[in-house]
Amino acid sequence: MSPSIDSLLRKYDVPVPRYTSYPAVPFWKSDDFDAGAWADLVHRTFNETNERKGISLYLHLPFCESLCTYCACNTRITRNRGVEGTYINALLKEWELYREIFGAKPIIRELHLGGGTPTFFSAANLEKLLRSLLRDATVHQEHAFSFEGHPNNTTEEHLRALFNAGFRRVSYGVQDLDERVQKAIHRIQPFEHVERATRQSREIGYTSVSFDLIYGLPYQTLDSVARTIASVISLRTDRIAYYSYAHVPWVRPGQRGYEDADLPSDVAKRALYEQGREMLRKAGYLDIGMDHFALPGDALALAQASGDLHRNFMGYTTTQTDLLIGLGASAISDAYYGYAQNAKKVEDYSSRVEEGDLAVWKGHRQSDEDLRIRQCILDIACQGKVAGDLLASVSREETRNRLREMEMDGLIILSSDGLLVTETGRPFVRNICSVFDANIGVRERARNDLFSKAV
Repeated sequence: MSPSIDSLLRKYDVPVPRYTSYPAVPFWKSDDFDAGAWADLVHRTFNETNERKGISLYLHLPFCESLCTYCACNTRITRNRGVEGTYINALLKEWELYREIFGAKPIIRELHLGGGTPTFFSAANLEKLLRSLLRDATVHQEHAFSFEGHPNNTTEEHLRALFNAGFRRVSYGVQDLDERVQKAIHRIQPFEHVERATRQSREIGYTSVSFDLIYGLPYQTLDSVARTIASVISLRTDRIAYYSYAHVPWVRPGQRGYEDADLPSDVAKRALYEQGREMLRKAGYLDIGMDHFALPGDALALAQASGDLHRNFMGYTTTQTDLLIGLGASAISDAYYGYAQNAKKVEDYSSRVEEGDLAVWKGHRQSDEDLRIRQCILDIACQGKVAGDLLASVSREETRNRLREMEMDGLIILSSDGLLVTETGRPFVRNICSVFDANIGVRERARNDLFSKAV
């Protein structure tokens, strides 16, 4: 007899990484990784892939007017608009440092503005930043430019300025539309603001509008989440990310503003997800990897169908670049052969860049085994399967034992062709990925302090 969903939840709702990288960021080191080593990795990957694939850029714009307690991003809370110009100058200086490492004109395939709140910046300043950033660079004919917008402060001027710079996708942080929940998480935004931002985006010409939603927030109920999902469906957005709330008050002190008793239990939290998922699927949305849904004609759904879906620090993407350069405080870069993260504090980041140095704080150089495990995790997260030869190359005895256990639990199917995630296993993709994570076994005791729960 197959285990019940409740027993699977009790067994697998444990802290594991979200796997936007392998190894996960907490396992990177700062004592034996420096800017010089990182520059060598960037130069190698740029030379190998720029002409064939282009590169991706992520700009971290950390400023917010107020703190949203659910947020786990690196942010700076301020209402001082004077910070915009200084920070933009630092971003452009850092970009010039990378341009020197490239030694040739970059082909920009993917560009994403994240935060923080990118629309904290004025439309004029964003326009200035992008004009300088893209000067003397080639924009790929099939580029994918996107940004994160706050429904309360994303103006028509923002939307037009970014559209004119080549942006065609916008993601709005909606999270939840219930007033009590919004007050608890310090994210007050009426549905009318969400509706206005969505309508203006479409009128201007954006071809993909997406919403971020969160389940497991304080005071959420089945009825309140159903109302939120129904309102979202009424706007027929192209993509929806339905994330599990990560309750990590030891990392985010703002989350101490409510008690554990105010949060849904593990079983209730799962019921919130299943209800939202069912509503979205009935409305015509397709499951995409972990936590994501898209209409059949959206580029994300098409990429999954064609086997081109990719996952990196920007989440799921439709491009397959091997070099992702992260600009800004705490920004993370991926050069395939290694990773690097910038200094987290805005002041530390800015001073390093002004001195003419990359602001690298810590990183990781990939071994051959790391690259094989990374590919295996990517295949599970993006396609729900792993080919037999790749599976054999990363399977230690402990891995094989845990996979057999997951097969008995109905999460996967193992065969000579490899591994296939079942419908039952879809909610446990992070757990399945973790089976291949060599760091989890070594650092088992550290997981509760490092990662949010899988479900």
